[in-house]
Amino acid sequence: MQLKIMPKKKRLSAGRVPLILFLCQMISALDVPLDLVQPPTIIQQSPKDYIIDPRENIVIQCEAKGKPPPSFSWTRNGTHFDIDKDPLVTMKTGSGTLVINIMSEGKAETYEGVYQCTARNERGAAISNNIVVRPSRSPLWTKEKLEPITLRSGQSLVLPCRPPIGLPPAIIFWMDNSFQRLPQSERVSQGLNGDLYFSNVLPEDSREDYICYARFNHTQTIQQKQPISVKVILVDELNDTIAANLSDTEVYGAKSNRERPPTFLTPEGNASNKEELRGNVLSLECIAEGLPTPIIYWIKEDGTLPINRTFYRNFQKTLQIIQVSEADSGKYQCIAKNALGVIHHTISVTVKAAPYWIMAPQNLVLSPGEDGALICRANGNPKPRISWLSNGVPIEIAPDDPSRKISGDTIIFSSVQERSSAVYQCNASNEYGYLLGNAFVNVLAEPPRILTSANTLYQVIANRPALLDCAFFGSPLPTIEWFKGTKGSALREDTYVLHENGTLEIPVAQKDSTGTYTCVARNKLGMAKNEVHLEIKDPTRIIKQPEYAVVQRGSTVSFECKVKHDHTLIPTVIWLKDNGELPSDGRFTIDKDHLVVADVSDNDGGTYTCVANTTLDNVSASAVLSVVDVPNPPFDLELTDQLDKSVQLSWTPGDDNNSPITKFIIEYEDAMHEAGLWRHQTEVPGTQTTAQLKLSPYVNYSFRVMAENSLGRSLPSEASEQYLTKAAEPDKNPMTVEGLGSEPDNLVITWQPLNGFESNGPGLQYKVSWRQKDGDDEWTSVVVANVSKYIVSGTPTFVPYLIKVQALNDVGFAPEPAVVMGHSGEDLPMVAPGNVHVTVVNSTLAEVHWDPVPLKSVRGHLQGYRIYYWTDQNSSKRNRRHIEKKILTFQGSKTHGMLPGLEPFSHYTLNIRVINGKGEGPASPDRVFHTPEGVPSAPSSLKIVNPTLDSLTLEWDPPSHPNGILTEYTLKYQPINSTHELGPLVDLKIPANKTRWTLKNLNFSTRYKFYFYAQTSAGSGSQITEEAVTTVDEGKMAMASRQVDIATQGWFIGLMCAVALLILILLIVCFIRRNKGGKYPVKEKEDAHADPEIQPMKEDDGTFGEYSDAEDHKPLKKGSRTPSDRTVKKEDSDDSLVDYGEGVNGQFNEDGSFIGQYSGKKEKEPAEGNESSEAPSPVNAMNSFV
Repeated sequence: MQLKIMPKKKRLSAGRVPLILFLCQMISALDVPLDLVQPPTIIQQSPKDYIIDPRENIVIQCEAKGKPPPSFSWTRNGTHFDIDKDPLVTMKTGSGTLVINIMSEGKAETYEGVYQCTARNERGAAISNNIVVRPSRSPLWTKEKLEPITLRSGQSLVLPCRPPIGLPPAIIFWMDNSFQRLPQSERVSQGLNGDLYFSNVLPEDSREDYICYARFNHTQTIQQKQPISVKVILVDELNDTIAANLSDTEVYGAKSNRERPPTFLTPEGNASNKEELRGNVLSLECIAEGLPTPIIYWIKEDGTLPINRTFYRNFQKTLQIIQVSEADSGKYQCIAKNALGVIHHTISVTVKAAPYWIMAPQNLVLSPGEDGALICRANGNPKPRISWLSNGVPIEIAPDDPSRKISGDTIIFSSVQERSSAVYQCNASNEYGYLLGNAFVNVLAEPPRILTSANTLYQVIANRPALLDCAFFGSPLPTIEWFKGTKGSALREDTYVLHENGTLEIPVAQKDSTGTYTCVARNKLGMAKNEVHLEIKDPTRIIKQPEYAVVQRGSTVSFECKVKHDHTLIPTVIWLKDNGELPSDGRFTIDKDHLVVADVSDNDGGTYTCVANTTLDNVSASAVLSVVDVPNPPFDLELTDQLDKSVQLSWTPGDDNNSPITKFIIEYEDAMHEAGLWRHQTEVPGTQTTAQLKLSPYVNYSFRVMAENSLGRSLPSEASEQYLTKAAEPDKNPMTVEGLGSEPDNLVITWQPLNGFESNGPGLQYKVSWRQKDGDDEWTSVVVANVSKYIVSGTPTFVPYLIKVQALNDVGFAPEPAVVMGHSGEDLPMVAPGNVHVTVVNSTLAEVHWDPVPLKSVRGHLQGYRIYYWTDQNSSKRNRRHIEKKILTFQGSKTHGMLPGLEPFSHYTLNIRVINGKGEGPASPDRVFHTPEGVPSAPSSLKIVNPTLDSLTLEWDPPSHPNGILTEYTLKYQPINSTHELGPLVDLKIPANKTRWTLKNLNFSTRYKFYFYAQTSAGSGSQITEEAVTTVDEGKMAMASRQVDIATQGWFIGLMCAVALLILILLIVCFIRRNKGGKYPVKEKEDAHADPEIQPMKEDDGTFGEYSDAEDHKPLKKGSRTPSDRTVKKEDSDDSLVDYGEGVNGQFNEDGSFIGQYSGKKEKEPAEGNESSEAPSPVNAMNSFV
């Protein structure tokens, strides 16, 4: 369906119904294009009250438009202003603006007056407002002699300013000679009239340079009043002489300096009136004097103060209401109050109003024969008078026009013709001002025209309103129709909104709203149309928003902001901090979707906003960064409620740095006794800012406070003022009182002295008292200085004493002290233990018994018994003074003990002494005992010498510790063949007096392992092991040489290859068995040279085979090879048969035979340098295979 736009209708009163048509035409009137004939319109003019700078040229603006272009004329003070007659006045070309050149000559005052501009063409004349031109003025203060002011402390004072009257009025402020503003407060403040008011004066108000300054902004000048001298004196300073020389008039004011209730300095009396114009700022002021300084409150008697328009200035002394209206009229009450009374002042406020528009007249475009109306409605207080002018002439004397009719604030036009065109002025005025409105009536006959550019492209974000413009003009007023698409599909009224100016609105644009839209304008003179195009874009969205972050000062934080947008739009992403630009700091970096802030500081906290902009829309997302840290130190420490043993400490918390304070820690310093040392006093929760502190007497306290939050503890606050508590008697006695003698005839009494904090007063001393515990003696007392011990001489040896130590100072004694027991000095014991006898438990352990000594003979605290014992072995060979004695101490009153770690088969001597705190008593008679035999240690060494084809010779050294009489040696040995298996074990007994033994009838070229140990009657000792190899048979070696010669024949090569392959298979099998824990691995080491002769055997030629590991062929552990001297030391021969077994399965039977298979556990590695990488002899390999 086709959608049409007609001008909307205004609802009128019943008596004005016939005017509906006219008003519709008026309201719908549009601006006339400048290429059409039209009356003048004033478009720019100077303000009504035009204050100029007398140092610059005067420019009075008047700009207008019209067709044909208007001409301009001026009136000054109601008469024609002929600018051609004044060479200083020119008018800008094509404009009505006047330029008066007073900088070259002339004065601004000459051109003061009321100016009005008229713009005229053939269709009418428009006039400007009456422009009142006045030059600004900044007059000087009149000369005056200001007498110094002297007044008593507490009196009120008003320093008058009375600035010269300037244009515009000056801005007033008070400063001193150094151009520093004088401080103001509830007590001292500047009034609206510029005077400086003191509610009461204080001695610090005395000064000689109270200066009032007037600043005239228009001329940028400041004028200064003469300085005023004020001297405030205390009543005590007015001695009789001064009082006699001062007359009553020389002292400012007459009121006493005693406290008094308030009285108003301004305004005077109980009531006053105030008148203000609508739209201005209403300022009400009340300033009161009194002692103490009064406080000002404001109320409105018949209503409430407007919340959003009410402001308090000048320490509540000034009430301001902005944009005041008639509703703000009423009675306002200011209340001044102090501790001695309350006073009130009522201000009756009346709000008047200069005229203001309700409906200003609007330009009216009509076609010939149409009807219309001009309406001019204004309001004010008092109600303004409406008058009409036509082309600048009062309508009563203007040329008559039969088409118009005046009805109060309305001019009605009927059947207008071209001659009806004119400019009408509406003037609404009352005593407070006037309004002047120009509106033309232009009679035209014009077909429609569309002013919007053709084929305009509109781009709109989806789901937002789309506004398609169709600015038009025509006379009569055209109707507007909209179509969509090339086929002219009609638009539905329920989907679209059409505005009076021709704009088509799509309330919620969707993707299917994209397309071409046609606007058609029609009137009776013709038709015009225009096409516009609409594109709908996807909205820009932030799909990953920055998130709230809490970081500690000095760390790094990152905010992420990912944006999704229409692919045809190019977004720009910016970051803001607190709605402003990011700091120009290298710590802020933007990388793609991230904002990174490094080394975060306190100033970095705030709201960070990511803003994504396109040409059509913008979106934003914000996140708050909280920078946390340990709190700032508390400040403003104050001590109140100061008592002898308590005080209240209060403080102001420092900034918690965005992490709540959990507690406050209070420390104190004792400047009298421990200056510079701060000690813990107490802790309070983080919600408290006061603490009641318990104090000790005679301490010069200072306090400081630290705040703590989840991140740590703040720096300490500044120290509080010092507070010295009164002295008192000590409330405690020394601790750790002891009585011990340092000599047999004295008693040393010691104690832990009180520190200065605990002394509670000056003159700290101690009263030391003692008496024997078991006697009837009275207490003996002595007062000593502030020391920590006292020695009592001439006491019996080791007698119990009762002791007490009491503190005292100049004020008095501490409470009665506790009694402790001590002893006089000890002496050496007098008696040795008796009846000492020894029981031998075994070869290394003996038990000793003795009888205790009488306690009286101890002569001190019995600490125990000490046994000295030593062996008599070889004592004949050394000086007895060098006999090494062993000591064993038994604590307390024990009468027996065990002596461990004795040497077997040894003679021992011992004695016993009793010990006390002084030392040892005499020794008991020596007691002799001996230990039985034990098993011997391993032979000291074992070496194998002179190996032959069938024999080996063993040499050894006896055990270093036989631990008895050796009875025999036991030698066990067994062969180890090339298949890594152990042969039968041979057991051989050797007399104890032998150190060499030869084994015969051994197999040639065979490795043997030997196990050798000594025996006593107590049993067998530790064994030592060794290995050796018999030499090779020369005959067989020659045969091997011949076999090699045969092997050089070609026919034998194939056989040898087969044998080599079998050997390889055998080696692989052996390796596999070795990996599974097989036999004892033995690698034969042979000479690899081609010489068939048997090489002579050397100890270091590597003839003996190596034990290697089948997995990695590592050498044997160090110590398993026989060294070059064929000697095996004990510490290098700790192998046992168990070492060769699987775990601990290898063990001996009772007869010494070995149980279990001799398995492949690794031996110790050989000495370095004995490794060989040569291959085994082929002959040996053959023999092994056979």
